[in-house]
Amino acid sequence: MGFAAHPLRANKQLDGNFMINRILIKLILALAGLSGAFSAEASVDSYRFLHVTISTPWYLFIFLLGGVFSPFILMAVLAWYSAIRKSNRKADDSVPKSSVE
Repeated sequence: MGFAAHPLRANKQLDGNFMINRILIKLILALAGLSGAFSAEASVDSYRFLHVTISTPWYLFIFLLGGVFSPFILMAVLAWYSAIRKSNRKADDSVPKSSVE
């Protein structure tokens, strides 16, 4: 029930036994969920899933380099686009519009 259960409901009396039972149920569920996390079968050998070689740090470096510099490249492209758009707008404003009568 969690977030939706609050003591302002008229149909449910929140006495001490009810609160203790809710806490115990949550504690039992949490311990049951965590019991499998500490078993020997749940441990993972990272070398089984990822073959680490001498070139792995370079792959990580290139990946992170792209992640760091891509926002800067996007910022430069957007600034360039905005500058071109503003210069075209100024050029359109400087040309007097001919009125056709």
